[in-house]
Amino acid sequence: MQAGQKLGIVYIGKAGGKHKYSLLDEKDIHLVKRFRFEAKVDVNKDGNGANIFAYAFDLSREETSGCYFHEYIWERHCGGVAPGFRVSHKNGVTVDNRLNNLCVTPSSPSKNSKVQFSHMESAINNNCGSEPRDDQRLYWMAVSRLPPFDAEHEHFMNLNYKCYNANGEQVMEEDDTLSFYECHYPPCCKIETELREFSICGQCQQVRYCGPLCQERDWPSHKKYCKEKAKQRISYDVFPER
Repeated sequence: MQAGQKLGIVYIGKAGGKHKYSLLDEKDIHLVKRFRFEAKVDVNKDGNGANIFAYAFDLSREETSGCYFHEYIWERHCGGVAPGFRVSHKNGVTVDNRLNNLCVTPSSPSKNSKVQFSHMESAINNNCGSEPRDDQRLYWMAVSRLPPFDAEHEHFMNLNYKCYNANGEQVMEEDDTLSFYECHYPPCCKIETELREFSICGQCQQVRYCGPLCQERDWPSHKKYCKEKAKQRISYDVFPER
């Protein structure tokens, strides 16, 4: 992060088994007062996992007036998007909504652009098990500095927790057999491409990780919650399908 650079980070809710945040430019921070945010899960139509986006509701309008926040940011600063195109995230982090991280790409890439387009869209799957790429470091740095949620605050934060099944349909409660999980380590945005692909925490049986490195990094923040959930699980004899 450059000296004097200011960014905004807003909590957007819980999805994929973890709390999610969106990164904003300083000039867009004031928009937080205008919108209510949710973490929205979009299941890829090609069957290759899912993505999580910041979805915004204008507080001055009806509840149905929601929009993808990255599309709103682009249109606010750059104008509308022509038919056949969409707003994408350059670094693959679909909640990093800084204008410099957004670009317009074809909705259906041509043969000549498929390689470049595929690389950008799959970038998010290459940031785990090692250090993040250079264009992902800003998001990693911002989220890593946030304080972890205390276990006693989980109930309050879960009031706005929406669960989605593999068809992208909202369900009443989380079903481990039908939900895509994102790696629980906060900065890592890698999400399952297949159901139950990631390893589950052996103690609490509540969260999943894309690999042992992310699980090790997350342990200082996760251990208190983990131990309390483990006690509850043993008391109620509840075991999820792995």
